[in-house]
Amino acid sequence: MAIEIKAPTFPESVADGTVATWHKKPGDAVKRDDLIVDIETDKVVLEVLATADGVLGAIVKNEGDTVLSDEVLGSIEAGGAAAAAPAAAAAPAAAAAAPAAAEGEDDPVAAPAARKLAEENGINIASVAGTGKGGRVTKEDVVAAVAAKKAAPAAAPAKAAAPSAAAPVFAAGDRIEKRVPMTRVRATVAKRLVEAQSNMAMLTTFNEVDMTEVMALRSKYKDLFEKSHNGVRLGFMSFFVKAATEALKRFPAVNASIDGGDIVYHGYADIGVAVSSDRGLVVPVLRNAELMSLAEIEGGIATFGKKARDGKLSMDEMTGGTFTITNGGTFGSMMSTPIVNPPQAAILGMHNIIQRPMAINGQVVIRPMMYLALSYDHRLIDGKEAVTFLVTIKNLLEDPARLLLDI
Repeated sequence: MAIEIKAPTFPESVADGTVATWHKKPGDAVKRDDLIVDIETDKVVLEVLATADGVLGAIVKNEGDTVLSDEVLGSIEAGGAAAAAPAAAAAPAAAAAAPAAAEGEDDPVAAPAARKLAEENGINIASVAGTGKGGRVTKEDVVAAVAAKKAAPAAAPAKAAAPSAAAPVFAAGDRIEKRVPMTRVRATVAKRLVEAQSNMAMLTTFNEVDMTEVMALRSKYKDLFEKSHNGVRLGFMSFFVKAATEALKRFPAVNASIDGGDIVYHGYADIGVAVSSDRGLVVPVLRNAELMSLAEIEGGIATFGKKARDGKLSMDEMTGGTFTITNGGTFGSMMSTPIVNPPQAAILGMHNIIQRPMAINGQVVIRPMMYLALSYDHRLIDGKEAVTFLVTIKNLLEDPARLLLDI
C-alpha cells in the first residue's frame, strides 16, 4: 500500500517552501520517524519524517522544486513488499541478460546492487574485477574495491578536494567563478531589507555606554550565577534585553507597529534576538521578555543559538516580535546602522567593547565603552523619543541597580 509523503502545513505567514534535500532515494528502506526530506521556507527548514515502515517509492517533488502546504512530495510503499517483488523479478532478468551483455561490450555484467553501490562511492564498475559466475561483478566485489580505494593514498589531492556548493574554495591564481542559488532564507532577508529601506522613513541615532558597572557585576557573580542556574552562563545580552524591556514600557511607540492606517501598540515585549547561522541571519523571539529573569533570558538565547546551528528552530520561534536586538560586536563591529525588521518600528544595535580614554570628573580615565545604535521608523517615532529611549538604555546599563529598583 502506497502512503503519501506530504509537505507540512505552513502557517499563514508562509506561502510555500522549497525541497532542500532528499535524505532517501527511491528503493531505499525507511523506518517510521526516519528523516525523509527537508523543506526550506522563508524562515526555517522543516523536516518531513516517515509515517510508516517501508520502501521509498516515487518522488513527485525533486530538490529545488517549490511546494505548497500539504502538497504531495512522494510516497512510501508500506512494509516494503511492493518494492521487494520487482527487485526479485529483476534479478533473474538481469541474470538472463548477462551473457548477451558480456559479449561485445566493454561494460561488465554486474548485479543491480553492485552497480548502485559503485555509483554511490564513485567507483567505475568497468574497473572492478568480477568474481561471480561468468565474471559477473557482485556487491562483494564492489565492497572490496571501495575498501581498496579508501586505503590507497590520495594520488591526486586536487581532484579529491572538490569545493562544496555552500562554501566554494578557490586555489590562488584560478580565474574561475561558481554560481549557486540563494537559499530561501538569504533571498527573503534580502527582499525584506530592501522593502524596509523603500517603505520606511528610517533613521539611526547613536550613543555610547560605559560598560564598567555591568562588567564588574558580571565578573563578580558569573560563577555563582552559573552554579545557581544549572550551567546557564551570564552574558551581556540579558542586561541589554532587560534594559530594553524597561525602556519599552516608558516609550510604547518604540514597541508599536504600523498596520495600514493604524498604529498597533503592544502591551508585551516580544524581543527578537539576531542569531548567526550557516544559513544566514535568523531572529528567534523571546516571548514576554519583560517577565523573564536574567537567567531565563540567557537560557532562552543559548537554546536559540544551538537550535540555529542545528537548523532546528521552529516556525513559531521565528514568528512575530515587537522589537529586535542585534549584536555585531561579537564579530568585531565598532559601529553600524542596523535595518529595522518590518513591521517592527525599531532595532537596537550593540557593538564591540573598546577600552577608550574618557573625561570623567575632570580626569582622563580608561573605560570599557560600547557604541549603541537605534534605527527607527520616523513615521511612528519622533527623534526626541528615539534619543530619549536610547539614553534610558544607556542610564540603565551604566547603573544596573536601576533595573532592580525600577527607577
